Amino acid sequence: MANTLTLTALSENIFRARDKVARELVGFIPAVMLNSAADGVSLNGNVVSFRTSQPTLNTSYTPSMTIPAGDDQTIAGDTMQIGQTANVKIPITGEQFKQISNTVGGQAVIDDMFAQGIRTLVNAIESHLGTVIKNGSSRAYGTAGTAPFASDHKPLNYLRQILVDNGCPMDGQVSAVMNSSAGTNLRNLSNLYKVNESGNDMLIRQGVLQDISGFMLRESAGTASHTKGTAASSTTNAAGYAKNAAALTLASAGTGTLLPGDCVTFAGDTNIYVAASGSNDVSAGGILTLNRPGLQQAMSAATKAITVGASYAANMAFHRSAVELAMRPPSMPPGGDAAVDRMTVADDKSPLVFEVAVYKGYGMVMFDLTVFYQAKVWKPEFVATLLG
Repeated sequence: MANTLTLTALSENIFRARDKVARELVGFIPAVMLNSAADGVSLNGNVVSFRTSQPTLNTSYTPSMTIPAGDDQTIAGDTMQIGQTANVKIPITGEQFKQISNTVGGQAVIDDMFAQGIRTLVNAIESHLGTVIKNGSSRAYGTAGTAPFASDHKPLNYLRQILVDNGCPMDGQVSAVMNSSAGTNLRNLSNLYKVNESGNDMLIRQGVLQDISGFMLRESAGTASHTKGTAASSTTNAAGYAKNAAALTLASAGTGTLLPGDCVTFAGDTNIYVAASGSNDVSAGGILTLNRPGLQQAMSAATKAITVGASYAANMAFHRSAVELAMRPPSMPPGGDAAVDRMTVADDKSPLVFEVAVYKGYGMVMFDLTVFYQAKVWKPEFVATLLG
């Protein structure tokens, strides 16, 4: 099928009024580590990060003329595979370009076509981040199915407690990214919009959410909605597990599935844990892996009933260093491909920069925007979920 650019059948005068391209809220992209460069990369190429383990705590000291041996250290490598592709192709024939150019505001139409293309790419990357961060969270707080902040902003303090208990520094690099329902509830809190209580009129006049409890508040249209697994009556085995254990063996009990991102609780433990991986059939056992730092209290040597929380909207809190977004254009062969020009285009709504390639054909030209990308949670300890 030939590439076509479909113009509406409306009068050309329609183009006199420039279309104001809609843009969704972007909150995750500016809150993570951005690994972006102009050099090309192969699809499914790897990025490796190294992680040191906690050292041994020695509780004795014995003077000696012989230097004692050092403690063993483990340096683990985490790998991120750049496996996501986002591509937009904009074809224009000579006749179509002439038709657009003969109108008042014709150039604006071309501009908006690029704006729509960038919008599409940014939304895909933002949604990818929302899902990856959701599945990489350490623990959760709140009520699934209910937008937070209905009466106060206390949920932020509970998120902060999860993060600081995990060792996360509250150093001005921690963001809370929420959907618009949570953002609206925050804006409705009188202690935040009353000038005499908040200290300024930025929220009541401009709608700007200011930092609270050490969080930079952001909103996103890319927050993930998690559909829970179907596991019922599942249990751990009776081995017992120490604090910070993350890999828990399931007993062959119950029915259904445990999915990455499921919020689970264990009998006798009020913490809400987020599953890194689960089981396609709990009746056959398997391993339930929690995101680091794992269990917050030891589990005695007895089977423990597992409760899977309800489906939820994932509002996320995380430190910038916990999440990385790697983004590269495709790698070109020596001497380049058939493109006659390449340029970079910056998005004014996010910190992303895209490469645009121009390909000339027979009586038409095509603009191509292609990017390879991948997000990874390197530090689940610095990520927490606010259920909504």
